[in-house]
Amino acid sequence: MTSEPLIDTPFLHRLERLAVRWQKSLPGLVGGHNVSRFAGPGQEFLDHRHFHHGDDLRAVNWRAYLRLEKLFLKMFQVEPRVPVRMLLDTSASMMTGEGTTKFDYARKLAAALCYVGLVRLDAIRIQPFREHLEDSLLCSGGRHRFMPAVHFLTGMKAGGRTRFLEVAREFIAEYPQRGLVIAISDFLDEEDCLKPLQYLTDFGQELLVIQVWAEEDRTPPWEGLLELRDAETGEVREMSLDEEGRREHTEAFDRYARRIQEAALRGGGRYVGLSTATPVEEAVFGPLMSAGGVE
Repeated sequence: MTSEPLIDTPFLHRLERLAVRWQKSLPGLVGGHNVSRFAGPGQEFLDHRHFHHGDDLRAVNWRAYLRLEKLFLKMFQVEPRVPVRMLLDTSASMMTGEGTTKFDYARKLAAALCYVGLVRLDAIRIQPFREHLEDSLLCSGGRHRFMPAVHFLTGMKAGGRTRFLEVAREFIAEYPQRGLVIAISDFLDEEDCLKPLQYLTDFGQELLVIQVWAEEDRTPPWEGLLELRDAETGEVREMSLDEEGRREHTEAFDRYARRIQEAALRGGGRYVGLSTATPVEEAVFGPLMSAGGVE
């Protein structure tokens, strides 16, 4: 459990301008970022959000402004909505990493995306996994429902092995309705992670793949004869590492990351690769926004 808050207040304020984005057109469904800010037939008022420079003044709640002298935008819900589900890796390999572990980094990123969705009135299901799907949490109902998500994420524990293909099969059985799947993982599995990504795509899911790695995953800082223990299987291997060996390891890691990226893009999805050395706030407003994961 992390001792520091997942997200600080200034970061939350910046997140209020964003929306989770998807690209596929799903018949009969609209998305939270398409929610109208104006009253109309079939629309239900759910929440306000803070006004930011560049927002449409027609959406301002002027009565609230006269009382509070602050600008708020009115948000209305439109049904039906695109399901947004976040597959969050909680296997033992996510606990590695100097400073911020991949597990803590992934939870902070998940919290940020949940808040973006809640502000825009999306419903986002946090679905942890390792060998199988774990207990999940549905986050919906506006920003005031953010704390249950924080408590859920903070209370998570990491451990066990990853069986991504089995998880993908369980996921489709549990959630047959098509939607956006945000997969946050280091994708370090003994089995090929490309097949489960293709499996999800074949069943009509749109993928936003976020690969999280520690710097040591990509560029090992050690030299000499090493004894390495697999975080999930406990298997011990010996290897000798020098400057050339580190270079070859980095090249192999980058090839693997490109294969994951190609698997995501092949099905019309998106891919973001993030090092835990990149601050989460910078990751959201940099690579994640550039890849079209948020807007």
